Amino acid sequence: MKTRTPTSLPLRKSRGDRGDQTREKLLKSSVDVFGRYGFDGATTRMLADAAGVNLQAIPYHFGGKEGLYIASAEYIGEAISSHVAQVREEVRGRLAYLEASGQPLTGDEARKHLTLIAQTMVALFVSKQSEPWARFLIREQMEPTEAFARVYGGVMKPMLELVSKLVGVLLDEDPLSTHIRLRTLSFVGSILVYRMAHAAALAHLGWDTVGPREVRTLQDIARELVDSIGSQEQAI
Repeated sequence: MKTRTPTSLPLRKSRGDRGDQTREKLLKSSVDVFGRYGFDGATTRMLADAAGVNLQAIPYHFGGKEGLYIASAEYIGEAISSHVAQVREEVRGRLAYLEASGQPLTGDEARKHLTLIAQTMVALFVSKQSEPWARFLIREQMEPTEAFARVYGGVMKPMLELVSKLVGVLLDEDPLSTHIRLRTLSFVGSILVYRMAHAAALAHLGWDTVGPREVRTLQDIARELVDSIGSQEQAI
């Protein structure tokens, strides 16, 4: 009797793997659907169809449309964090080291760190990937819900606090002061404008799109913005 040699068959994906894929499809597509139509305008049928999944997948994985909406916000926060995490942790680590060793952060080093953060943010927020995030977040800016609280607490607040520390060093002021908080918001806003007012920016610049060369140009402007912080105040 001949021994049958087993053939190599493709492994079936486990139910857990399929479930993870379904969740990922729903989250990725729902960010775009919610951004375009809002929470009220987006139906569960629209959300399921956009993801190419069964309608019952929404209550099964997220408990319903509201759960999916909150999870979509967290998905955006995680996506942004994945892009800025390395820079953010590098700067945080350096600040923690200086504080533990009793050394001050110099203006030159603060400027270097702030430039790196600004240029990283520019590259992220002019990317095509950030377009659906912006639609979603702009709606939340206008009428904040729990979804905004999740994104703000998980991503926006930590980054704003870090930038405030650096701006505070450059202006030699308390980073918790209202003045530094306002300067921080103005600085970050000057970067976010390239995404939040994308069409106006392209029209004003006469650009059809933003490619690698345009990104480098915007990053040069980001460096100039950082260089301008404190320079006029010190010259007076």
